[in-house]
Amino acid sequence: MKHRIVVLGAGYAGAFAAGNLARRLSPADIEITVVNAVPDFVERMRLHQLAIGQDLAVRKLADVFAGTGVRLRLARVTGVDPERRTVAVTGEDGDGELAYDTLLYALGSSVAHHGVPGVAEFAFDVTGRSSALRLRERLAGLGGGGTVLVVGEGLTGIETATEFAESRPDLSVALAARGEPGAWLSPKARRHLRQAFDRLGITVHEHTDIEAVEPTRAIAADGRSIPADVTVWSAGFAVHPIAAAGGLEVAGTGQIVVDRTMRSVSHPDVYAAGDCGYAIGENGRPLPMSCASAGFTTMQATAAIIARLTGSEVPTTGLKYHGNHISLGRRDAIFQMVDGDARSKSWYLGGKAAARLKSGVLKGAGWGIAHPTFGMPKRKRRLATAPDRSGVRVAA
Repeated sequence: MKHRIVVLGAGYAGAFAAGNLARRLSPADIEITVVNAVPDFVERMRLHQLAIGQDLAVRKLADVFAGTGVRLRLARVTGVDPERRTVAVTGEDGDGELAYDTLLYALGSSVAHHGVPGVAEFAFDVTGRSSALRLRERLAGLGGGGTVLVVGEGLTGIETATEFAESRPDLSVALAARGEPGAWLSPKARRHLRQAFDRLGITVHEHTDIEAVEPTRAIAADGRSIPADVTVWSAGFAVHPIAAAGGLEVAGTGQIVVDRTMRSVSHPDVYAAGDCGYAIGENGRPLPMSCASAGFTTMQATAAIIARLTGSEVPTTGLKYHGNHISLGRRDAIFQMVDGDARSKSWYLGGKAAARLKSGVLKGAGWGIAHPTFGMPKRKRRLATAPDRSGVRVAA
Protein backbone atom coordinates (compact mmCIF):
# COMPACT_ATOMS: atom_id res chain seq x y z
CA MET A 1 0.00 0.00 0.00
CA LYS A 2 1.13 3.52 -0.77
CA HIS A 3 0.95 6.43 1.64
CA ARG A 4 -1.93 8.62 0.49
CA ILE A 5 -1.32 12.36 0.59
CA VAL A 6 -4.33 14.52 -0.24
CA VAL A 7 -3.85 18.24 -0.89
CA LEU A 8 -6.96 20.40 -0.69
CA GLY A 9 -6.72 23.44 -2.95
CA ALA A 10 -4.39 24.26 -5.85
CA GLY A 11 -3.67 27.92 -5.28
CA TYR A 12 -0.17 29.18 -4.56
CA ALA A 13 0.11 27.05 -1.42
CA GLY A 14 -1.51 23.83 -2.61
CA ALA A 15 -0.01 23.73 -6.10
CA PHE A 16 3.50 24.43 -4.85
CA ALA A 17 3.18 21.87 -2.06
CA ALA A 18 1.93 19.11 -4.35
CA GLY A 19 4.71 19.69 -6.85
CA ASN A 20 7.36 19.83 -4.12
CA LEU A 21 6.14 16.61 -2.50
CA ALA A 22 6.08 14.83 -5.86
CA ARG A 23 9.55 16.12 -6.64
CA ARG A 24 11.12 14.88 -3.41
CA LEU A 25 9.29 11.66 -2.47
CA SER A 26 9.46 8.34 -4.27
CA PRO A 27 6.35 7.36 -6.28
CA ALA A 28 6.97 3.79 -5.13
CA ASP A 29 5.80 4.87 -1.68
CA ILE A 30 3.55 7.88 -2.25
CA GLU A 31 0.23 8.63 -3.93
CA ILE A 32 -0.56 12.35 -4.16
CA THR A 33 -4.04 13.67 -5.00
CA VAL A 34 -4.88 17.35 -5.40
CA VAL A 35 -8.50 18.43 -5.05
CA ASN A 36 -9.47 21.72 -6.68
CA ALA A 37 -12.81 23.17 -7.70
CA VAL A 38 -11.63 24.65 -11.03
CA PRO A 39 -9.30 23.29 -13.74
CA ASP A 40 -7.02 26.34 -13.89
CA PHE A 41 -4.34 27.72 -11.62
CA VAL A 42 -5.57 31.11 -10.40
CA GLU A 43 -3.00 33.86 -9.88
CA ARG A 44 -4.85 35.52 -7.05
CA MET A 45 -2.33 38.35 -6.77
CA ARG A 46 -3.26 39.42 -10.31
CA LEU A 47 -7.05 39.23 -10.07
CA HIS A 48 -7.46 43.00 -9.83
CA GLN A 49 -5.70 43.16 -13.22
CA LEU A 50 -8.11 40.59 -14.62
CA ALA A 51 -11.07 42.53 -13.25
CA ILE A 52 -10.09 45.77 -14.98
CA GLY A 53 -9.83 44.05 -18.37
CA GLN A 54 -6.23 42.89 -18.68
CA ASP A 55 -5.70 39.45 -20.22
CA LEU A 56 -3.72 37.00 -18.11
CA ALA A 57 -2.18 33.73 -19.17
CA VAL A 58 -4.22 30.71 -18.09
CA ARG A 59 -2.39 27.63 -16.82
CA LYS A 60 -4.31 24.37 -16.82
CA LEU A 61 -3.64 22.35 -13.68
CA ALA A 62 -3.64 19.19 -15.77
CA ASP A 63 -0.67 20.63 -17.67
CA VAL A 64 1.01 21.83 -14.47
CA PHE A 65 0.95 18.34 -12.95
CA ALA A 66 1.56 16.40 -16.18
CA GLY A 67 4.43 13.98 -15.72
CA THR A 68 4.66 14.49 -11.94
CA GLY A 69 2.50 11.56 -10.86
CA VAL A 70 0.14 13.94 -9.04
CA ARG A 71 -3.51 13.04 -9.51
CA LEU A 72 -5.91 15.95 -10.05
CA ARG A 73 -9.49 15.65 -8.81
CA LEU A 74 -11.72 18.48 -10.04
CA ALA A 75 -14.26 18.78 -7.27
CA ARG A 76 -15.41 21.03 -4.47
CA VAL A 77 -14.61 20.03 -0.89
CA THR A 78 -17.79 19.73 1.17
CA GLY A 79 -16.46 18.21 4.38
CA VAL A 80 -13.51 16.83 6.28
CA ASP A 81 -13.64 13.95 8.78
CA PRO A 82 -10.26 13.87 10.55
CA GLU A 83 -11.32 10.95 12.76
CA ARG A 84 -11.99 8.70 9.76
CA ARG A 85 -9.30 10.46 7.70
CA THR A 86 -11.63 11.16 4.79
CA VAL A 87 -12.61 14.16 2.68
CA ALA A 88 -16.06 14.57 1.13
CA VAL A 89 -16.17 16.11 -2.34
CA THR A 90 -18.69 16.89 -5.05
CA GLY A 91 -18.06 17.50 -8.74
CA GLU A 92 -19.08 16.57 -12.25
CA ASP A 93 -18.79 12.91 -11.29
CA GLY A 94 -21.17 13.42 -8.38
CA ASP A 95 -20.46 13.10 -4.68
CA GLY A 96 -17.48 11.13 -3.48
CA GLU A 97 -15.09 10.50 -0.65
CA LEU A 98 -11.28 10.43 -0.56
CA ALA A 99 -9.29 8.65 2.11
CA TYR A 100 -5.94 10.02 3.22
CA ASP A 101 -3.02 9.17 5.45
CA THR A 102 -1.69 12.74 5.39
CA LEU A 103 -3.86 15.75 4.60
CA LEU A 104 -2.55 19.16 3.56
CA TYR A 105 -5.37 21.68 3.96
CA ALA A 106 -4.77 24.67 1.65
CA LEU A 107 -8.23 25.91 0.70
CA GLY A 108 -7.28 29.57 1.12
CA SER A 109 -9.77 32.31 1.93
CA SER A 110 -12.55 34.40 0.44
CA VAL A 111 -13.86 37.89 1.01
CA ALA A 112 -15.07 38.74 4.52
CA HIS A 113 -18.41 40.56 4.51
CA HIS A 114 -18.28 41.37 8.25
CA GLY A 115 -22.07 41.27 8.32
CA VAL A 116 -22.35 44.62 6.53
CA PRO A 117 -25.80 44.93 4.91
CA GLY A 118 -25.76 44.89 1.12
CA VAL A 119 -22.23 43.58 0.64
CA ALA A 120 -23.31 40.08 -0.39
CA GLU A 121 -26.03 41.42 -2.69
CA PHE A 122 -24.43 44.45 -4.31
CA ALA A 123 -20.64 44.50 -3.81
CA PHE A 124 -17.95 42.89 -5.95
CA ASP A 125 -14.59 41.42 -4.93
CA VAL A 126 -11.31 40.16 -6.40
CA THR A 127 -10.66 37.14 -4.15
CA GLY A 128 -11.58 34.54 -6.78
CA ARG A 129 -11.46 34.18 -10.54
CA SER A 130 -15.23 33.92 -10.94
CA SER A 131 -15.87 37.02 -8.82
CA ALA A 132 -13.14 38.95 -10.68
CA LEU A 133 -14.71 38.02 -14.02
CA ARG A 134 -18.12 39.16 -12.76
CA LEU A 135 -16.56 42.50 -11.81
CA ARG A 136 -14.77 42.66 -15.17
CA GLU A 137 -18.09 42.34 -17.00
CA ARG A 138 -19.67 45.06 -14.85
CA LEU A 139 -16.77 47.48 -15.34
CA ALA A 140 -16.71 46.85 -19.10
CA GLY A 141 -20.30 48.03 -19.26
CA LEU A 142 -19.63 51.12 -17.14
CA GLY A 143 -19.32 54.20 -19.31
CA GLY A 144 -17.05 57.19 -18.83
CA GLY A 145 -17.82 59.18 -15.71
CA GLY A 146 -18.92 56.10 -13.79
CA THR A 147 -18.01 55.87 -10.11
CA VAL A 148 -16.10 53.03 -8.45
CA LEU A 149 -15.62 52.79 -4.69
CA VAL A 150 -13.00 50.41 -3.29
CA VAL A 151 -13.56 49.62 0.39
CA GLY A 152 -10.48 48.63 2.39
CA GLU A 153 -7.07 50.23 2.94
CA GLY A 154 -5.02 47.01 2.96
CA LEU A 155 -2.76 45.81 0.17
CA THR A 156 -5.67 44.46 -1.90
CA GLY A 157 -7.63 47.69 -1.64
CA ILE A 158 -4.67 49.90 -2.54
CA GLU A 159 -3.61 47.73 -5.49
CA THR A 160 -7.18 47.49 -6.79
CA ALA A 161 -7.88 51.23 -6.59
CA THR A 162 -4.62 52.23 -8.28
CA GLU A 163 -4.90 49.57 -10.99
CA PHE A 164 -8.44 50.65 -11.84
CA ALA A 165 -7.59 54.35 -11.88
CA GLU A 166 -4.56 53.84 -14.13
CA SER A 167 -6.31 51.49 -16.57
CA ARG A 168 -9.60 53.41 -16.69
CA PRO A 169 -8.90 57.15 -16.31
CA ASP A 170 -12.44 57.79 -17.55
CA LEU A 171 -13.79 56.44 -14.25
CA SER A 172 -14.01 58.26 -10.94
CA VAL A 173 -12.23 55.97 -8.44
CA ALA A 174 -12.43 56.40 -4.66
CA LEU A 175 -11.01 54.47 -1.71
CA ALA A 176 -12.78 54.19 1.66
CA ALA A 177 -10.37 53.52 4.53
CA ARG A 178 -11.15 52.90 8.19
CA GLY A 179 -7.87 54.61 9.03
CA GLU A 180 -5.08 56.05 6.91
CA PRO A 181 -4.07 54.05 3.81
CA GLY A 182 -0.54 52.79 4.22
CA ALA A 183 -0.36 53.85 7.85
CA TRP A 184 2.16 51.07 8.50
CA LEU A 185 4.58 52.43 5.89
CA SER A 186 7.57 54.65 6.60
CA PRO A 187 6.95 58.42 6.25
CA LYS A 188 8.65 58.60 2.84
CA ALA A 189 6.73 55.59 1.53
CA ARG A 190 3.45 57.06 2.80
CA ARG A 191 4.24 60.26 0.94
CA HIS A 192 4.95 58.22 -2.20
CA LEU A 193 1.59 56.46 -1.82
CA ARG A 194 -0.25 59.74 -1.35
CA GLN A 195 1.41 61.18 -4.45
CA ALA A 196 0.34 58.12 -6.42
CA PHE A 197 -3.27 58.62 -5.31
CA ASP A 198 -3.10 62.27 -6.34
CA ARG A 199 -1.44 61.49 -9.68
CA LEU A 200 -4.12 58.91 -10.51
CA GLY A 201 -6.99 61.11 -9.34
CA ILE A 202 -8.15 58.75 -6.59
CA THR A 203 -10.37 60.29 -3.91
CA VAL A 204 -9.45 58.93 -0.48
CA HIS A 205 -12.08 58.86 2.30
CA GLU A 206 -9.96 58.38 5.43
CA HIS A 207 -11.38 57.27 8.80
CA THR A 208 -14.53 56.10 7.07
CA ASP A 209 -16.43 52.99 8.14
CA ILE A 210 -18.88 51.69 5.53
CA GLU A 211 -22.02 50.44 7.24
CA ALA A 212 -24.14 49.55 4.22
CA VAL A 213 -23.82 49.00 0.48
CA GLU A 214 -26.60 49.83 -1.97
CA PRO A 215 -26.78 49.47 -5.77
CA THR A 216 -25.51 53.00 -6.49
CA ARG A 217 -23.92 54.15 -3.23
CA ALA A 218 -22.34 53.21 0.07
CA ILE A 219 -23.41 54.57 3.44
CA ALA A 220 -20.73 55.58 5.93
CA ALA A 221 -21.04 55.32 9.71
CA ASP A 222 -21.32 59.10 9.99
CA GLY A 223 -24.31 59.11 7.63
CA ARG A 224 -22.49 60.26 4.51
CA SER A 225 -23.60 58.85 1.18
CA ILE A 226 -20.71 57.99 -1.16
CA PRO A 227 -21.76 57.52 -4.80
CA ALA A 228 -20.69 54.21 -6.30
CA ASP A 229 -21.97 52.63 -9.48
CA VAL A 230 -19.65 49.78 -8.48
CA THR A 231 -18.50 48.95 -4.94
CA VAL A 232 -15.48 46.66 -4.63
CA TRP A 233 -15.24 45.09 -1.17
CA SER A 234 -11.68 44.40 -0.02
CA ALA A 235 -12.09 44.84 3.72
CA GLY A 236 -10.52 41.57 4.82
CA PHE A 237 -10.59 37.81 4.25
CA ALA A 238 -12.43 34.88 5.81
CA VAL A 239 -11.93 31.11 5.70
CA HIS A 240 -14.57 28.48 4.99
CA PRO A 241 -16.06 26.80 8.11
CA ILE A 242 -15.31 23.29 6.79
CA ALA A 243 -12.35 22.79 9.13
CA ALA A 244 -14.31 23.82 12.22
CA ALA A 245 -17.31 21.72 11.20
CA GLY A 246 -15.06 18.69 10.84
CA GLY A 247 -13.81 18.92 14.42
CA LEU A 248 -10.33 20.35 13.80
CA GLU A 249 -9.17 22.82 16.43
CA VAL A 250 -9.55 26.30 15.00
CA ALA A 251 -8.91 29.84 16.16
CA GLY A 252 -11.62 32.48 16.43
CA THR A 253 -10.97 33.28 12.79
CA GLY A 254 -11.86 29.72 11.77
CA GLN A 255 -8.24 29.01 10.78
CA ILE A 256 -6.72 25.66 11.74
CA VAL A 257 -4.48 26.02 14.79
CA VAL A 258 -1.06 24.60 13.91
CA ASP A 259 2.27 24.12 15.64
CA ARG A 260 5.62 25.46 14.43
CA THR A 261 5.73 22.80 11.68
CA MET A 262 2.21 23.66 10.37
CA ARG A 263 0.79 20.45 11.86
CA SER A 264 -2.69 20.57 13.37
CA VAL A 265 -2.49 20.66 17.17
CA SER A 266 -5.58 18.45 17.40
CA HIS A 267 -5.02 15.99 14.53
CA PRO A 268 -1.39 15.12 13.67
CA ASP A 269 -2.32 13.67 10.25
CA VAL A 270 -3.43 17.13 9.11
CA TYR A 271 -1.27 20.07 8.05
CA ALA A 272 -2.43 23.54 7.03
CA ALA A 273 -0.74 26.06 4.74
CA GLY A 274 -1.69 29.50 3.47
CA ASP A 275 -4.61 31.58 4.70
CA CYS A 276 -6.42 28.66 6.36
CA GLY A 277 -3.65 28.02 8.91
CA TYR A 278 -3.36 29.90 12.21
CA ALA A 279 0.42 30.07 12.55
CA ILE A 280 2.54 32.18 14.87
CA GLY A 281 5.41 34.04 13.23
CA GLU A 282 8.87 34.65 14.63
CA ASN A 283 7.66 37.93 16.11
CA GLY A 284 5.17 36.06 18.31
CA ARG A 285 2.12 37.29 16.39
CA PRO A 286 -0.21 35.37 14.04
CA LEU A 287 0.87 35.46 10.42
CA PRO A 288 -1.47 37.63 8.34
CA MET A 289 -3.45 36.17 5.47
CA SER A 290 -1.16 36.95 2.54
CA CYS A 291 0.80 35.43 -0.32
CA ALA A 292 4.02 35.80 1.67
CA SER A 293 2.51 33.79 4.53
CA ALA A 294 1.40 31.15 2.04
CA GLY A 295 5.01 30.82 0.90
CA PHE A 296 6.44 30.53 4.42
CA THR A 297 3.84 28.06 5.68
CA THR A 298 3.90 25.91 2.55
CA MET A 299 7.66 25.48 2.68
CA GLN A 300 7.46 24.56 6.36
CA ALA A 301 4.55 22.15 5.92
CA THR A 302 6.10 20.27 3.00
CA ALA A 303 9.47 20.07 4.75
CA ALA A 304 7.80 18.66 7.87
CA ILE A 305 5.73 16.12 5.92
CA ILE A 306 8.77 14.87 4.01
CA ALA A 307 10.92 14.66 7.13
CA ARG A 308 8.36 12.77 9.18
CA LEU A 309 7.56 10.31 6.41
CA THR A 310 11.21 9.57 5.73
CA GLY A 311 12.31 9.40 9.36
CA SER A 312 14.44 12.56 9.17
CA GLU A 313 14.80 15.43 11.59
CA VAL A 314 12.10 18.03 10.98
CA PRO A 315 13.69 21.30 9.83
CA THR A 316 12.28 24.73 10.59
CA THR A 317 11.95 27.31 7.84
CA GLY A 318 11.83 31.06 8.43
CA LEU A 319 8.52 32.69 9.33
CA LYS A 320 9.81 36.24 9.16
CA TYR A 321 8.70 39.04 6.88
CA HIS A 322 11.30 41.17 5.13
CA GLY A 323 9.01 43.67 3.47
CA ASN A 324 5.69 44.64 1.92
CA HIS A 325 5.39 44.98 -1.84
CA ILE A 326 2.50 47.10 -3.16
CA SER A 327 1.71 47.56 -6.86
CA LEU A 328 0.42 51.02 -7.80
CA GLY A 329 -0.62 50.20 -11.34
CA ARG A 330 1.77 48.77 -13.95
CA ARG A 331 4.46 51.47 -13.73
CA ASP A 332 4.72 52.26 -10.05
CA ALA A 333 5.05 50.33 -6.80
CA ILE A 334 6.38 50.46 -3.24
CA PHE A 335 8.68 47.94 -1.60
CA GLN A 336 8.84 48.67 2.13
CA MET A 337 11.50 46.93 4.21
CA VAL A 338 10.42 45.83 7.72
CA ASP A 339 12.25 44.68 10.84
CA GLY A 340 11.81 41.48 12.87
CA ASP A 341 8.64 42.85 14.46
CA ALA A 342 7.17 43.72 11.04
CA ARG A 343 7.67 47.44 11.69
CA SER A 344 8.63 49.55 8.72
CA LYS A 345 12.23 50.59 8.36
CA SER A 346 13.10 54.04 7.06
CA TRP A 347 14.31 52.65 3.69
CA TYR A 348 11.91 51.85 0.87
CA LEU A 349 12.09 51.39 -2.90
CA GLY A 350 9.53 53.14 -5.07
CA GLY A 351 8.66 53.92 -8.66
CA LYS A 352 9.51 51.95 -11.79
CA ALA A 353 12.29 49.96 -10.12
CA ALA A 354 9.87 48.68 -7.47
CA ALA A 355 7.30 47.91 -10.18
CA ARG A 356 9.85 45.83 -12.10
CA LEU A 357 10.76 44.00 -8.89
CA LYS A 358 7.10 43.21 -8.14
CA SER A 359 6.58 42.03 -11.72
CA GLY A 360 9.57 39.74 -11.36
CA VAL A 361 8.24 38.29 -8.12
CA LEU A 362 4.87 37.54 -9.71
CA LYS A 363 6.44 35.99 -12.79
CA GLY A 364 8.76 33.92 -10.62
CA ALA A 365 5.87 32.60 -8.53
CA GLY A 366 3.91 31.70 -11.65
CA TRP A 367 6.91 30.02 -13.26
CA GLY A 368 7.57 27.97 -10.14
CA ILE A 369 4.01 26.67 -10.14
CA ALA A 370 4.15 25.89 -13.86
CA HIS A 371 7.41 23.92 -13.54
CA PRO A 372 6.91 21.64 -10.51
CA THR A 373 9.57 19.17 -11.64
CA PHE A 374 12.36 21.76 -11.96
CA GLY A 375 15.37 20.64 -9.96
CA MET A 376 13.96 17.14 -9.47
CA PRO A 377 16.51 15.03 -7.56
CA LYS A 378 17.98 12.00 -9.30
CA ARG A 379 17.05 9.81 -6.36
CA LYS A 380 13.86 10.58 -4.50
CA ARG A 381 13.60 9.90 -0.81
CA ARG A 382 11.94 6.68 0.34
CA LEU A 383 9.62 6.35 3.28
CA ALA A 384 10.67 4.86 6.59
CA THR A 385 9.55 1.32 7.27
CA ALA A 386 7.51 1.49 10.49
CA PRO A 387 3.84 0.69 9.66
CA ASP A 388 1.01 2.91 10.80
CA ARG A 389 -2.48 1.70 11.70
CA SER A 390 -3.29 1.30 8.00
CA GLY A 391 -0.25 -0.85 7.32
CA VAL A 392 1.34 1.95 5.28
CA ARG A 393 5.03 2.62 5.70
CA VAL A 394 5.61 5.89 7.56
CA ALA A 395 8.23 7.34 9.86
CA ALA A 396 8.55 5.83 13.28
